[in-house]
Amino acid sequence: MSLARPPEEAQHRSAQREASPVRARRHPQRGAALLMAMLTVTLVATFAATALWQQWRAVEIETAERARVQSSWVLVGALDWARLILREDARASTTDHLAEPWAVPLQESRLSTFLAADRGVASGDEDDLPEVFLSGRIIDLQSRLNLTGLVSDKGELIEKPMAAFTRLFELLGLPPQDLQNLAENLRRAHLPNVQDGDVPLRPQRFDQLAWLGVSPALMQALEPYVTVLPEATPVNLNTASAPVIAASIPGLDLAGAARLVDVRTHSQLRSVADAAKVLDQAEGLDAAGFSVQTQFFEVQGRLRVERSVVNERSLVKRAGSVVTTVWRERAPGELLQ
Repeated sequence: MSLARPPEEAQHRSAQREASPVRARRHPQRGAALLMAMLTVTLVATFAATALWQQWRAVEIETAERARVQSSWVLVGALDWARLILREDARASTTDHLAEPWAVPLQESRLSTFLAADRGVASGDEDDLPEVFLSGRIIDLQSRLNLTGLVSDKGELIEKPMAAFTRLFELLGLPPQDLQNLAENLRRAHLPNVQDGDVPLRPQRFDQLAWLGVSPALMQALEPYVTVLPEATPVNLNTASAPVIAASIPGLDLAGAARLVDVRTHSQLRSVADAAKVLDQAEGLDAAGFSVQTQFFEVQGRLRVERSVVNERSLVKRAGSVVTTVWRERAPGELLQ
């Protein structure tokens, strides 16, 4: 007996066979739609991240530029403050010594405290102001030996300053050959109307001595005792260190120079003659090479704004009560962690 399927079951199976190709065609379309949706989401997220990064970058650039401009103006104000101190000091005294207000360094101070007091901000509200700290000091550059007086305008070494530098190198334990190389290159840099391309440039500041072939180690050793100024200057006996005094005065040893430094800490020298009395010698203490007054000062300022630091150095010249800026140099400091 044959088993015949009911007509309804046969029709149902026939309908399934006809629907299978349609269902098979729908699966790839569904996967393509899902892939397109994922790509769209990825593109939107990428564009949003790019726009957010560009906005963050613009804000950071604007913040850095604003901090730079504000730092510049604060340091300009600090330089004007230093010039004011030097001007008032010239009006009040005819000598320059280390007990005067200009010689007291400014320790790091929070500027927002002064701004709060100036604007009448209530106590405690100054914490909302930016973290800005200022420090600085004024250095008497005539307390050091001036390399400018070592060579004449004709490019010739001057005997007396050369002898002083020779004694300084001996006191510091530096090789004499380094002094000979420095003096020779400085002499060549002062030669007039020289077309030789090997002639070094004439330095205008101490850190430019590298132009004369001076090594960083030698510059570091000489920095507390040597300077480069626009013109030849006398040594201020009220502010010079013992090695500089001993090197400047022929026949004076380091112990005698230290005795002069000890005496002036209790009573500043009113004239070069006072120094001659303390040392009990007048030989070599001429008015051209020594003084108790100073014209050239270096003003150093350091501004710390949150995590960034800006350093500035300026050379100022005081002629009477007029204080002018010769040059200014600004450099970023190390980023604070």
